[in-house]
Amino acid sequence: MTSCDWNTRRHGICFMTDAAADQLTIRTKVRHAKLMASWQDVHRLVLAFPDTREGTSSRGQRAWTVNEKGFAWERPLRPKDLQALGAAAPTGPVLAVRTPDLEMKEALLLSDPAVYFTTPHFDGYPAILIRLEIIKLRQLKALLSEAWLARAPKRSQERFLKRSVNVSRSSRR
Repeated sequence: MTSCDWNTRRHGICFMTDAAADQLTIRTKVRHAKLMASWQDVHRLVLAFPDTREGTSSRGQRAWTVNEKGFAWERPLRPKDLQALGAAAPTGPVLAVRTPDLEMKEALLLSDPAVYFTTPHFDGYPAILIRLEIIKLRQLKALLSEAWLARAPKRSQERFLKRSVNVSRSSRR
């Protein structure tokens, strides 16, 4: 729905009506929202891994473990975190995810600083903080898979990887 007369079309300028602009904005936001992650997505993705349990941390936040080893947890920013991050502190939900090692943590921090960040509390610890409202579902799924694989026992890993291979083979047919 555009409002164009001959003169505006001739100069390549065409204005949308307010109603059309509102509809475009709504469609864009809905499309964008479907690509971004939510707590429901985290819950669904982590519980798809074998032997995963959902519980609460000592501070009452959601946490997910495999073989009693944590690999992902809800991590609201604490006053010291807010002080350390200053104006760069995110306002939305934050997910902490275990990384296989410190090198992976550094690679993630460099790869997309808009999504991944850390605080002094996590210095020297293989875990990354994620702005949940910004990370894409595909990225989140890959990151949670890596975190789970880094903490899961060998038998659970083998079962998961075997199932993943079978699923990918059947989806090709």
